[in-house]
Amino acid sequence: MMKTALITGATSGIGHATACEFAKHGINLVICGRRLDRLEIIQEKLQKLTNVHILNFDVRDKAATFKAIDSLPEAFKTIDILINNAGNAHGLDPINEGSLDDWDAMMDINVKGLLYVSKAIIPQMTERKSGHIINIGSSAGKEVYPKGNVYCGSKHAVLAITEGMRMDLNPYGIKVGAVNPGLVETEFSKVRFKGDEIADTVYKGYKALQAEDVAEVIYFVISRPNHVNIADVLMFCTAQASSTILNKSL
Repeated sequence: MMKTALITGATSGIGHATACEFAKHGINLVICGRRLDRLEIIQEKLQKLTNVHILNFDVRDKAATFKAIDSLPEAFKTIDILINNAGNAHGLDPINEGSLDDWDAMMDINVKGLLYVSKAIIPQMTERKSGHIINIGSSAGKEVYPKGNVYCGSKHAVLAITEGMRMDLNPYGIKVGAVNPGLVETEFSKVRFKGDEIADTVYKGYKALQAEDVAEVIYFVISRPNHVNIADVLMFCTAQASSTILNKSL
């Protein structure tokens, strides 16, 4: 039977690449994001491969999140796979200079948004006693780096929530895991540095992970046999050894 996956943050980066990877394998898609124009373009492209439904909402908005997921048509209502990918970083400042608006944006999307979407989907999974949840974390959830304070805190929270989910949903046979990439060449840095030119230098001098690299790992995780749950993945590009060690001579 064909499975259905719901992917948040599907308009760019890892979310978009994951939608493309899943479509190649015939998984039905519910793609979610804030940019309707992009969602429509992706839907048009991918529905040549599989069935695609779009949900246009912001995970920070609790009411909109529940309303959107509740609006799913019958053919897309049963979510077998949830990819909690929506997330962002704002600013790279020491804690004493950080912006409250930046902090709110990171905690609201990376932590609360993940919880809202999960809360809307999990009840159907527990009722069926089946499902697979992948939370997209970060190497920043395993290692704090200077000026990463609140972003790292939000991603540490994702890992803690993932572990708690796996324990609480274990009686229902629901798989829960996290995929945690290091440096990935996406729009991430443009958002973090608010369009500043410094964003263009982040991926220069070495080959960063590509969104497609992460998407392939996510598909590998969700395609394992029923008795196998890959609980946690940390992935770097070859040039990166940790959050603070990067070899730009490779």
